[in-house]
Amino acid sequence: MVVVTGGAGFIGSAVIEKLNSEGINDIIVVDHLGEDEKWKNLVNLSYEDYMDRDEFLELVFDGDLGKEINCVIHMGACSSTTEKDSNYLMYNNYKYTRHLIEWSLENNIHFIYASSAATYGNGEFGFRDDYLTTEQLQPQNMYGYSKHMLDKWAIKNNLIDGIVGLKFFNVFGPNEYHKGYMRSVVHKAYEQILETGEMKLFKSDHPDYEDGCQMRDFVYVKDVANVIWWLFINRDVTGLFNLGTGKARTWLDLVKAVFDSMQKNANITFIDMPDKLKGKYQYYTQADMTKLLSAGYDLPFFSLEDAVFDYIRNYLMTTNKYL
Repeated sequence: MVVVTGGAGFIGSAVIEKLNSEGINDIIVVDHLGEDEKWKNLVNLSYEDYMDRDEFLELVFDGDLGKEINCVIHMGACSSTTEKDSNYLMYNNYKYTRHLIEWSLENNIHFIYASSAATYGNGEFGFRDDYLTTEQLQPQNMYGYSKHMLDKWAIKNNLIDGIVGLKFFNVFGPNEYHKGYMRSVVHKAYEQILETGEMKLFKSDHPDYEDGCQMRDFVYVKDVANVIWWLFINRDVTGLFNLGTGKARTWLDLVKAVFDSMQKNANITFIDMPDKLKGKYQYYTQADMTKLLSAGYDLPFFSLEDAVFDYIRNYLMTTNKYL
């Protein structure tokens, strides 16, 4: 039995779709559905049971799950980089994960969890996923700090080499529709272009980057699911890993790919960056993928253009937008 926390969410539901495609359906989905529409991410998926996140943790503490679990894929978290409730972030992203790691290790359960490239802060220490670099990092927002605390805790207590942590870079793709402000720029651009015929991007507030030339490592959610599947079957591979493409691209590259996929001429304007993002904005991210590739992962990643095309033409422009 496999547990996928955050299973109704963006990456979690993509992971379940991948497990289903490999013939695995004995899955417990753990999430908190709330009032948004992420439940729609579950409609096309096959799984055995659903549990609320708090119910699941209570059963873990009570030792009363009643099922033999062999793997926990922990994608559940608050992923909002602008979340202000620090206590919520500390509980949801740090303490909850600690409880699951301790329980998994005590019961010899394979454990894979979501960290984040937000832990790298402004990138002054680079983007290497080695443990020495991790100790030095200075995240720029509370979300990144909550993830960073968990990574540091696992390293300090010599637990990280018994589990898998994944530092996700800029993930985009199907099933992110419920995420509101936190949706990818691909999805926001698609809707904005449909409505207005143009796309607005933030001006640069950094002298080293021209408007639209801020750079990120954009990674397609299908590639993320492929990596997690590989780690699921190669259980001897453990540690903390970056998960991006290893190739930084500009926001202009991304948005032009959206226009091309929609068969429209590019029409881009620049607007001032909101004050709440100034000083907390990552101008450059690029995953150093050496560690994962050295561990044996050898599947090719989608190019940015191919990923955007697949997302728009095979999902956003169709009647069934879900994996």
